[in-house]
Amino acid sequence: MKTAVLIDSNAGIKKDEAKELGIYLVSTPIIIDGEVYFEEENLTQEQFYEALMSDKDITSSMPSPGDVMDMWDELLKEYDEVAYIPLSSGLSNSCHAAIQLSDEYDGKVQVVDDHRISVTMRQSALDAKWMADNGKSAKEIKEALEQNAYNSAIYLTVEDLKYLKRGGRVTPAAAALGAVLNIKPVLATKGGKFDAVEKVRGMKKSIAKLLDYTEQTLDKLIEKNNVSQIRIGVAGTFLNQEDADNWYNMVKDRFVDIENIEYDPLSLVVAVHTGPNAAGIGISVILRDE
Repeated sequence: MKTAVLIDSNAGIKKDEAKELGIYLVSTPIIIDGEVYFEEENLTQEQFYEALMSDKDITSSMPSPGDVMDMWDELLKEYDEVAYIPLSSGLSNSCHAAIQLSDEYDGKVQVVDDHRISVTMRQSALDAKWMADNGKSAKEIKEALEQNAYNSAIYLTVEDLKYLKRGGRVTPAAAALGAVLNIKPVLATKGGKFDAVEKVRGMKKSIAKLLDYTEQTLDKLIEKNNVSQIRIGVAGTFLNQEDADNWYNMVKDRFVDIENIEYDPLSLVVAVHTGPNAAGIGISVILRDE
């Protein structure tokens, strides 16, 4: 049984890394002033953040059904089955659309709704690849990932609420008040929409609260899982490497008992909604053997 693992670019895995891992990637479009762009194809990070910070009209969309089906068709020439991991159904219609499209493939394409995004979605892709390499079918991979879906969490804080306002995540009035009072939200998701679990004044306080919430979630996961099964993905949309390094080191210093801590920049598709200099943490329980 040969099973291909396919993800969309919301997971933050770059093309070169995907090729090295043996994971396939379908790009999620970014629309800037009505023009369609794709990360690493016709849009660099520098171009994206320049457009974002100059207040151009920027939105994200889901991969086109045609592109997704073309990828499935191509993969099925080489593989027996495909396990496709799109963005969480709680955050996009992409998953539901893919499930409907997969009905035409007689079970050879299994669409995984594991309610994840970004660094936790990345972990799902790594787990899926390990299972595929060990002979698991696409259906078995789907069942395992969906069963493990909520053994994860993401916490995020943003520097400027205006990007969340653009996407309808906060009201214009709340964004304006937040700017005046320097209010920063601590956002959380376990697969659905991001909810504000707390609002504090200043980025320093929001970072501290984000770490506190992460610790609470870690404690609950460690009660039921071996600490070696826990992975922390440190994420961000930092404009300079020093800030990214400082954030990564802050997390490592706080959670010294966790060996699996890595830094993963947020994809540009996610950055559309967070803006620059957002800081996040994703916690996952690893399924595969290390």
